[in-house]
Amino acid sequence: MEKRSERRSGCVRPEEPGYPSRILAFAKPLRPLYYLGDLSLAEQPSIAIVGSRSCTMYGKTVAQGLARRAAECGVVVVSGLARGIDTAAHAGALKAGGSTIAVLGNGTNVFYPAVNGPLQREIGEKGLLLSEYPPGIGANRFHFPERNRIISSLADAVVIVEAGTRSGSLITAECAEEQGKPVYAVPGNITSPASLGTNKLIRDRAEPLLFFDDVLRDIGADPALPEHRFPELGPEERRILEVLQKNGETTTEDLRRHTQLTPAEVSGLLSILEIKGLIICEMGKVMIAKF
Repeated sequence: MEKRSERRSGCVRPEEPGYPSRILAFAKPLRPLYYLGDLSLAEQPSIAIVGSRSCTMYGKTVAQGLARRAAECGVVVVSGLARGIDTAAHAGALKAGGSTIAVLGNGTNVFYPAVNGPLQREIGEKGLLLSEYPPGIGANRFHFPERNRIISSLADAVVIVEAGTRSGSLITAECAEEQGKPVYAVPGNITSPASLGTNKLIRDRAEPLLFFDDVLRDIGADPALPEHRFPELGPEERRILEVLQKNGETTTEDLRRHTQLTPAEVSGLLSILEIKGLIICEMGKVMIAKF
C-alpha cells in the first residue's frame, strides 16, 4: 500500500520550541509563523533562488537548472512562490525529487497567484509553506517586501537569477547582505531589461554565478556527480565529467593530464559528451552544460 504523505500544519511563536533557529537569529522583527508541511526543512542546508515575475526563458532555464542541481545535492530550495523565477525554482526542485520552502505573503490556505494553486498544494504536501500571516489572510502588496527577510534568513546563500531595476528580489538581496549572507547574481544580456538589476548587483557587490556548483560548494554542500544523474555513462566519460565538476572550465590538455588518457581518447570522449548535451566546448575551453 502506498504511504500517504503526512500533512502537518500549525503556528509556532518565537518563544516556543520548534521556531526556526535561522529566522530567530536573522529576521527582525520576530512574529508567529504559520506553516503547512515539514517544518524541519527550515533547519536544513538551503539556498534561496529568487527573481523577476516577468522572466525570460533564459532566466527560467537557469532557475530550474540550479534548483535541480541543489536538489541532487540534498540542498533545500527557498523561494517566494511568485510567478516567473520563483515558480521555476520551486518546480525544478520538486521535479528532481528534492525539497522546497515557499515563503508566502498570504495565508497558507490562500492560493496566490491563483495559477500556482496546484504547485502550492504540492509544496504543502512534499515541502513546506511558511507565512507570517494567519490562514485566510489574502495577499497584500506590502506583505511581499516583509516576507523577503524570511526568505534570506532561511538560506545559507541567496541567488538572484533575473531582476529589473525595481524588482522585489533586490530587497531580498539587501536583506541577505544585512544578515551577512552571501549574495550571487546571474549575469545577463546587458540589453535585457530583465537583467538590469542583476548586472547592477554584480557591478556593485554581488558575486557573479558562473557555475551552479560554485554556490553549492560555498555553502558546504557536496557537488559530486550523483550516480542516478548520468546512468548510461562509461567510466572514462564519468572521469571527464568528474574533472570538470571539480575544476570548472578547463582545457583538453588539463583533462588529459588529470585523466591520464591519450589526446585521441580525450578528443573522442569530448565529442561524445558534447553530442549527449553534457558539456560545451568553445574556443579551446571545456565546461559542463549546466542547463
